[in-house]
Amino acid sequence: MTNTGDFLRIDTPENVTFDYDVAGIGSRFLAALVDTIMLVLLQVIVIGTLILLEIQFSIFEGIASGWVTAVFSFIAFAFFWGYYIFFEIIWNGQTPGKRWVKLRVIRVDGTPVTAAEVIIRNLVRMIDLLPAGYAVGVTTMFLNDKSRRLGDLAAGTIVVHERPAGAPETRTHSELAALATVSPREGVPAGFPLERLTDRDFQMLEDFMLRRYHLPNRASLARHILVSLYKRLGLPTEAVPQGETDDALAALYVAARSRRQE
Repeated sequence: MTNTGDFLRIDTPENVTFDYDVAGIGSRFLAALVDTIMLVLLQVIVIGTLILLEIQFSIFEGIASGWVTAVFSFIAFAFFWGYYIFFEIIWNGQTPGKRWVKLRVIRVDGTPVTAAEVIIRNLVRMIDLLPAGYAVGVTTMFLNDKSRRLGDLAAGTIVVHERPAGAPETRTHSELAALATVSPREGVPAGFPLERLTDRDFQMLEDFMLRRYHLPNRASLARHILVSLYKRLGLPTEAVPQGETDDALAALYVAARSRRQE
């Protein structure tokens, strides 16, 4: 892994390099602002609904005021912690704010975050918030050359910009011509959920398609990528096609590209 300013380069053991633009404080603040607005709106809807139910049906009648306060406090707590954890797990490192700004949380080795890392980075958010307004978190981001807050340092994660998968301006004419010639012999493996492939997954498939004929360990790398995709998507690794797995990756790439062009 190589760090250069706001640039992250990850060299895998398979001699494949992935480059990322590290998200700075500005873009992360914008994503946090969107998420904060979403959080407030969700809490207003839920708490407002409870208040209307109380007015209409007296659902809290006979309950001590202290318990009512506890209920509302728990709702606020659950929304604050659950919002980030829920979305970053189901959206593979993104919240609505990060998705809107096109950011994603990944591990420092370039692989997707796991549920454990998502939970750790968000639990440490409580410290990043101190004493108010993310003071500790912002200070840490200023001091760290990769704008990582304490939660990222504790979980081993980093926030990067999503690259537009397959965008014409990110590829040369020769690369686009080479990608257009990808023609797998077989179709997509049975039962594979193409709709769950992320932009990073697509980018990885595209990078492999461009480099596969120049890789000395092409077969082992193809199988490693395919097994990793199956594991991340919760598919049984026993279902990974045998034989020429790079052809299976080519089938996934072509099918995924077609879905994106629809």
